[in-house]
Amino acid sequence: MTQENNLLINYNYDIPQELVAQKPVENRQDSRLFIIDRGTQKFYHRHFFDIVGYLNSGDCLIVNTTKVVPSRLFGKKISGGKVELLFLDPCQKDDNYKVLMKPFVGIGKKVYFDNDYKCEILSKTEQGETIVKFNSPNVLDFLQKQGIMPLPSYINRKGELAKKLSDFDRQRYQTVYAEILGAIAAPTAGLHFTENIFQKLKEKGVNIAALTLHVGWGTFKPITAKNLNNHNMMSENFEIDEKSAEIINTAIRHKKKVVGVGTTSVRALESTADFSSFEENGKILIKAFSGETSKFIYPGYKFKIINTLITNLHLPKSTPLMMASAFSSRELMIKAYNEAVKEKYRFFSYGDSMLIL
Repeated sequence: MTQENNLLINYNYDIPQELVAQKPVENRQDSRLFIIDRGTQKFYHRHFFDIVGYLNSGDCLIVNTTKVVPSRLFGKKISGGKVELLFLDPCQKDDNYKVLMKPFVGIGKKVYFDNDYKCEILSKTEQGETIVKFNSPNVLDFLQKQGIMPLPSYINRKGELAKKLSDFDRQRYQTVYAEILGAIAAPTAGLHFTENIFQKLKEKGVNIAALTLHVGWGTFKPITAKNLNNHNMMSENFEIDEKSAEIINTAIRHKKKVVGVGTTSVRALESTADFSSFEENGKILIKAFSGETSKFIYPGYKFKIINTLITNLHLPKSTPLMMASAFSSRELMIKAYNEAVKEKYRFFSYGDSMLIL
């Protein structure tokens, strides 16, 4: 691994503000698809519905079934001033919740919400998180009714606009196969899939495997270390069952495409290879596993499970961009991103998609 691949500054690129998607395209599958062929180093420009043509019978597609909790909540100080909370683990069983609070109101003070809900500020961690305690045990139910989807800050959803578009974002910032509540961010590579695409893939004999990794703050928390060796990922919970493990193993045994849908799916798969795998005829296969991962994948990493990646166009200096760079190469990825800017692709969570072969 070269020293250049270790440096945060080398994962930067210029992105015009107008290319940052504020809403998804009307029909999920109509988003554009940037294709990178690692073998030929060539780029191709398609639409996401063309993905069906790149997969064949026996190939395996692995999706992340986590479901986003509307974990952004607006409240007020006793003075009437507005306060915003982002729950970092909204499905936890503990009474004390870890949140990001803006602005911080002070230890011992309270924040007030609709329906007589209120929380007391207990402490603040060295990482900038705030610990709060609510006056009711049914906080998750309250979030499901009153919470706003936790869109990234580069998508403008401030104040009244967030509330106005709440129903829209509850539908579109969620994959069509989302099933298990627990994420505070969507596995965005999956946002482009439709039931129609899944039906066509199944008709071709493509097998679908599911896992769950609850996407947390760690996936998107900015990297501050100048050298990637010094960055520590926050842990996230994930699970893969025996049925899905066997679907994936069958594709590996028959040398088919093993397609990770999104960097979250890949992190779960590659972590499973670390924690629960076995070797057969020189191939690494996996077993069912449930646990936590803080795996950070960047160039120099040797992938054990996937050989194809579906991902989005990610933020500069972000961990998903680094994983995509590890799968292709940093040089090829930065070249591709510059091409995507030139071709006016739509970037980030509500933007277009990428297929790396």
